[in-house]
Amino acid sequence: MEGGGPLEKAIRDLARMLTSQGPINWEFARQLALMTANEGESEANPDPLARVRLDELLRVAELHVEEATGLSASVGGRVLSVRAVTRSDWALRTLQAWKPLLETLATALARSTSTPPPMEELGGDPMARLLGNLPQAMAPLLFGIQAGTMVGHLATRAMGQYDLPVPRPPGDELLMVPVAIDGFAQDWSLAADDVRLWVCLHELAHHAVLSRPHVRQRLDQLMTAYVNAFEPDSSALEERLTMFDPTDMSSLQATFSNPEVLLGEMETSAQREVMVPLSALLSAVVGYVDHIMDVVGKRLIASYGPLTEAMRRRRVEEGEGTKFVGKLLGVSLDSAAYERGSSFVAGVLERAGEEGLARLWHSAKELPTPAEISAPGLWLARIDLPDD
Repeated sequence: MEGGGPLEKAIRDLARMLTSQGPINWEFARQLALMTANEGESEANPDPLARVRLDELLRVAELHVEEATGLSASVGGRVLSVRAVTRSDWALRTLQAWKPLLETLATALARSTSTPPPMEELGGDPMARLLGNLPQAMAPLLFGIQAGTMVGHLATRAMGQYDLPVPRPPGDELLMVPVAIDGFAQDWSLAADDVRLWVCLHELAHHAVLSRPHVRQRLDQLMTAYVNAFEPDSSALEERLTMFDPTDMSSLQATFSNPEVLLGEMETSAQREVMVPLSALLSAVVGYVDHIMDVVGKRLIASYGPLTEAMRRRRVEEGEGTKFVGKLLGVSLDSAAYERGSSFVAGVLERAGEEGLARLWHSAKELPTPAEISAPGLWLARIDLPDD
């Protein structure tokens, strides 16, 4: 039987939480993702009829997106289907999909934590030994807090898996959140089927591009380089830890969910360097997807104009999760990024039409450089040059 007062119990609870295999405490991340996603309330399972209707609309959308892009949205010839999920399920599946990238980030952070004092300086006091090694021992837990909080906040807004253009492992299912889709339709007094079809088109257009192996590989490479270039502020972390009250475990999320605690407030020069090609490629993706949405959506969705305006207002109103992703993974898309993508696509269409734009995703050679995003004529000239 365990004895001791409240403080000793709190320390034992803390020690149990610090037990983690690997750079992230995934159990804590999952718990916080769920708690944030469902705001502590139970969620009903998705309506089966909503899933069936989304699947029906997905078939319509798939036909038109493939015709407009010339790209197959399926992976390995398998039939795509809708995976209707709750906000909680979206959060858990997203944590799993982003696990390699998040662990790379956590490993980079661990490289920069300060060295703990020698044990002989801490004496025989178990409490001193625990607290002396606290910054290093806390790292997996603290990053679990940040990862879980970030994904949980994203889940409160997500309609599909590509609300942000982050690649996911190849698969034949598209995550969609019926309660969020239908809630948006109700809030804006729009026909539910119009919003469902819009989301299906949006998800398929992203999937057709991001499932291309060379596109996914390039984005993964750039995001990995971005997270590897973090230089955490260990002094800021240690300062926060001195203020942490181990008798109040509920304060952990409030104290450490802000990315600045581990990452600092400033991007490093290496990160700014990586952000140039990363932002350019993301702008090309979203600019192209917006164009395909306009081409297909205008002929399929009666309320396409007001619906798209509502969606575009929504995406520039950043939630907490979107801000966290921008800070942690470098996926920061502001209005200027969307405008760059739109201008690039318009410039290609003006010079080479739909046939020229269709070459954008053929191979790694055709991926535009940052300079070419601002000057589409340069991109067209380069891709027409013979290979050496």
